[in-house]
Amino acid sequence: MKDHHQGEGDTGHPNIVPPLPTLPRVTVDTIPGVVRRVRRCADMSQRELAKDTGVAASTIARIEAGTLVPSFRVLMKLLAPARFALALVDEDGRIMQPMRVWDETLDGGNKKFPAHLDVILDPEDPDDWWGSCFGLARPPETYHRSRGYRDAKRALSQWEVRVKQFRNARRPRDPGPPPHAGR
Repeated sequence: MKDHHQGEGDTGHPNIVPPLPTLPRVTVDTIPGVVRRVRRCADMSQRELAKDTGVAASTIARIEAGTLVPSFRVLMKLLAPARFALALVDEDGRIMQPMRVWDETLDGGNKKFPAHLDVILDPEDPDDWWGSCFGLARPPETYHRSRGYRDAKRALSQWEVRVKQFRNARRPRDPGPPPHAGR
């Protein structure tokens, strides 16, 4: 009899992970099966799962019947008895880590910088950040929405400012004026 923790294609060896041809996607339609899989792996009835998680047995029954979509918190509670966890993976199966927030990534108003923009942290060496000597703000290219334009301006700015570091490097192409947003 096959262990219910192993799926098709398992190698049986703990150090060998078989390749995933396609990653299973959890959707609203598959959540009932996920909850049933939790109960199967945890070897619990609906009542036992309800008692262990603090979620009403009728709620678990409705989720398994597909008539109720659980909130994220309820789903996390239901995954716990089987020691399952949700993971965010890209299309190649690599696990994506959440973005971290630390003091250096907050602006002067204690707000986070926009998640879609790259944040340049000041280097440890104060001589390496040219703006601090003159009381200058961060370079404006940091805030352009076009990633290609922003990266080109940043490369040019680094080349111009850190002359001793890029002394032997070729001058990057000037991207010209910023692209129009067309709004």
